[in-house]
Amino acid sequence: MNGLELSRAYFEAYGKPMLEEQFPQLLPYLAVGTLGSGSECFGFDDELSRDHDFEPGFCIFLPGEDVVDRRSAFLLERAYAKLPKEFKGVKKPLLQPVGGPRRGVLRLSEFFQNKVGSPDGLLTLSQWLQVPEQGLAEATNGEVYFDHYGALTRIREALACYPEDLWRKKLAGALLLMAQSGQYNYSRCLGHAETGAAQLAVLEFCKSTMCVIFLLNRRYQPYYKWSFRALRALPLLSIEAELLEYLITTDNEPETAQEKQRVMEGVAADVIDALQDQHLTQAICGDLEKHAYSVNDQIGDPELRNLHILAAI
Repeated sequence: MNGLELSRAYFEAYGKPMLEEQFPQLLPYLAVGTLGSGSECFGFDDELSRDHDFEPGFCIFLPGEDVVDRRSAFLLERAYAKLPKEFKGVKKPLLQPVGGPRRGVLRLSEFFQNKVGSPDGLLTLSQWLQVPEQGLAEATNGEVYFDHYGALTRIREALACYPEDLWRKKLAGALLLMAQSGQYNYSRCLGHAETGAAQLAVLEFCKSTMCVIFLLNRRYQPYYKWSFRALRALPLLSIEAELLEYLITTDNEPETAQEKQRVMEGVAADVIDALQDQHLTQAICGDLEKHAYSVNDQIGDPELRNLHILAAI
């Protein structure tokens, strides 16, 4: 049983009866689910994940105090705290995780302020450019059991993907970094006998490629330690995960370096095919840099289009 399954079962066994019996008058204003921080909210948890911040629990989301007042929130918190501390062999930790509680009674405004810097999920272009992608991933992951009031669902839908023009800007910037690092700087660094710099170029190519693939799938990339796990589950270009892992984990001796350059060109070709399939580029070549500028040229907002191509990276 993974974390999402554990949380759902715990809610059905204890949380749902508690809410229905003790707080029927509040149910129309509540949203309940398991989302936010933690590998379990992405479905990435395993036995090792249970060594910290792993617990049977769920989130009760409250709208503003004008709808659910402080006293009601306090009573909900107290009732939640009285729920069993162990479920199916998993105990709740005695200490709260760094950054505060991940489960229990939460104000919607505080949750989204913490994740994306906006209490209602409405972001200006400047905020979209600054918000960490992992925050967006954590704001939209997991499972919602019910949302009678609708506020949680509305905010999550508004944050579900980048605005179209910003999405293209981020895609253009990541494509340019792929080109610079993999199609240009890797071989030049090796030519200068700078093997450390060459490996940095490989890492930059892999990071940028992962960014491009998540964008092409219109999915947010989670925290880096889960990126490969998430990449393997994507419907488009997930096969590249094995190639990127090869690039990162191999040396840069001459024979291997030649093979790595071929692999990077192959990955670039796959990405270009995907760009063309989605009609995102008008360039017809194998040079990712030209495709990057072609994607940028198709941004509708002239102010955003004319910003530096790496402005959204």
